[in-house]
Amino acid sequence: MKTIHLPEAVQEIIHTLNRAGFEAYIVGGCVRDSLLGREPKDWDITTSARPEEVKALFPHTFDTGIKHGTVTVRRGGASYEVTTYRVDGNYTDHRRPDQVAFSSNLREDLLRRDFTINAMAYHPEHGLVDLYQGLEDLEQGTIRCVGNAADRFQEDALRMLRALRFSAQLGFSIDPVTYQAIGILKALIRHVSWERIRDEMTKILISDHPEVLRQAYDTGLTQYILPEWKAMVETDQHHPYHAYTVAEHTIKAVQAIEADPILRWTMLLHDIGKPAAHTVDTAGVDHFVGHVEEGIVLAGRVMNRFKFDNASKNKILTLIRFHESHPILSHRFIRKIMAAVGPEQYLDLLKVQEADAKAKNPEYGQAELEIIRKSRLMYEEICKNGDPVSLKMLAVTGKDLIDIGFERGPGIGRILALLLDQVLEDPSLNRKEFLLDVAQRLLDSGRL
Repeated sequence: MKTIHLPEAVQEIIHTLNRAGFEAYIVGGCVRDSLLGREPKDWDITTSARPEEVKALFPHTFDTGIKHGTVTVRRGGASYEVTTYRVDGNYTDHRRPDQVAFSSNLREDLLRRDFTINAMAYHPEHGLVDLYQGLEDLEQGTIRCVGNAADRFQEDALRMLRALRFSAQLGFSIDPVTYQAIGILKALIRHVSWERIRDEMTKILISDHPEVLRQAYDTGLTQYILPEWKAMVETDQHHPYHAYTVAEHTIKAVQAIEADPILRWTMLLHDIGKPAAHTVDTAGVDHFVGHVEEGIVLAGRVMNRFKFDNASKNKILTLIRFHESHPILSHRFIRKIMAAVGPEQYLDLLKVQEADAKAKNPEYGQAELEIIRKSRLMYEEICKNGDPVSLKMLAVTGKDLIDIGFERGPGIGRILALLLDQVLEDPSLNRKEFLLDVAQRLLDSGRL
């Protein structure tokens, strides 16, 4: 018998429900991850007890999704979702059931779940309940829908993208029937909110297998969630520096950078402007002049579509804007780039440039990687020396300028920016007396 070690609090919840005459099992992702030898993020419990009966058994609960039978139980400083067996009604919006009916039958509850590997339940005494060959699929590395794949996707269209996400996270293949159903029903993804799609896309991107993007394109899902990808797939890069289409270069660049959401979204979108900027010279060489500017516009539209928060969007757009600013090996140049992107984001820019170089023709990418390596060393020297690379590091403040006669307002910021430009050129000029003298001369000249 397969054995899963349950946290003490989970065992206590199950035993409390059992002593009261109810069935209770851990279910879903925590069973899957435990069988894979992974540490579950959450421990979900399914039970024959109704929500009000669960609440009566535990002193510390709160309603999480009471309409759908879910009560959160607080135990040992942690939270555990306890959900009543249920049967879902019709899904007219292809996203959520119009109504649910509580059930006393575990089989019915497991049948409504998405994939066989997520439809297993476990009890510490009775062992594994696997009614739909989930363990076999887990051992064979297969993502397969419970029951009829078309029914599962029509119920909840997000499951199509979740299939790709689990494939990316687990390194599993998708069952052919399930895969075919995605291709047939792909248009249903339009019923899903952009926030949910963004979350699944992020999980794909930061997984060990972001190349699942190829399957997203092959099934046609990208037609509805990232239509810009088609042009990237179809755009060749016949150029000495490149060896792949824009899309393949992008996938390799995503793979080459650490699994951070901001960095991986940056790599996904960094060359999105290339198809629009594509030209071919008389020798048949492809060029992409202006692709960064095009990319900033397109990437902004994509992130607006996906409902990104402004802070994330600004970070990604900044990295895209400067990803082609190939490092020049001088402290002066690096100080200026640090000031432009923000000192705290400069190392991320180097990571982006490094991933970009690794995804190019290896014959030329190595030279870029060496320049990036030396740039990182110069960056470390700049930090060690305390060279000023931001307004807050200037020896003067806005108050200092007001004290010598400047009027409050946006003009203060412009003067500080001019002073920063001077000390970026020569850090030794970052002296309060000198900078105030420069500012005074600007004020006296009346050129402000």
